[in-house]
Amino acid sequence: MSETPATRFLRQHKIAFIGHVYDYVAHGGTAASAQGLAVDEHLVVKTLVFEDEHAKPLIVLMHGDRKVSARELARQIGVKSVAPCAPETAQRHSGYRVGGTSPFGTKKALPVFVQQSILDLPKIYINGGRRGFLVEIDPRHLLPLLNPVLVNVALEK
Repeated sequence: MSETPATRFLRQHKIAFIGHVYDYVAHGGTAASAQGLAVDEHLVVKTLVFEDEHAKPLIVLMHGDRKVSARELARQIGVKSVAPCAPETAQRHSGYRVGGTSPFGTKKALPVFVQQSILDLPKIYINGGRRGFLVEIDPRHLLPLLNPVLVNVALEK
């Protein structure tokens, strides 16, 4: 697997990771990637690009088997509303194609919000910057790398 902006970012910051390739399934989401890697979907972290009411982009990291409460996220971060971006808008903000969006090495620096319970996991599988490619890392690396705001906005799917 060739380098991506995400893997370059991790290497530059001397973060140990294990790359995992799987057969990408269009619209398969984290269920398909978890199945492809034979791991619990709760350990697969999705990178979601949202915008607030002023069209300011932000990234939300969420467990694969949960969804984001947009209302609760807006409340916790002090904005009127947030909503997921359209795929082409998300790509413009992050520099990654939807299905391959990583929080590492984005085209422009975006504020990052992390579901707090992700930090309690022993390891996570998060997109490595390409469809069909996840990196396995210690979730505690998210704090110094991304300087995220911790939120509690998970809903059952």
